[in-house]
Amino acid sequence: MEVCGKCPYFWTHKHSKGVSMRKLLGEFECKIDDKGRMRLPTGLISQLGEREAYTFVMNRGFEKCLMLYPREVWEKITEEIDQLNYYDKESRDFQRYFYRGAQEMEMDSSDRILLNKRLLEYAGIEKEVILMAYNDRVEVWSKERYDEMLDEEPADFSGLAQRVMTPKA
Repeated sequence: MEVCGKCPYFWTHKHSKGVSMRKLLGEFECKIDDKGRMRLPTGLISQLGEREAYTFVMNRGFEKCLMLYPREVWEKITEEIDQLNYYDKESRDFQRYFYRGAQEMEMDSSDRILLNKRLLEYAGIEKEVILMAYNDRVEVWSKERYDEMLDEEPADFSGLAQRVMTPKA
């Protein structure tokens, strides 16, 4: 399997171009400084690969978190979203919600990204942040909301796994 050095992933897997990519993984605690900047943790940065992969797009996620996508992943996702029928109201609503607040950002020389104030307000983020990296993206949570989400873990996680992971007929 050929390894693609331009893709921002950690473990290798096949992507649509037939080239291997690396997946992101980990849970990281961060802080927002007084200017709205967040330093990305070394453990996450080391998974991104070459410095050219350090351009991101952030937007509103589900469950009041933010989503941080490596630029290349964002482009792949938006290619699919841009294929939705603009003349269908539900499709337009989804596109508007998905793109609302989206912002491109680059890491500075101190490994920080500047977070948009409106996005921080949406997610209820003030100072303490949890980054949850999985697959090809990073969820950005306020520490309080992340802890609440963990407390809401289903009593029957095994049953949930079975329902979600069992192939549909």
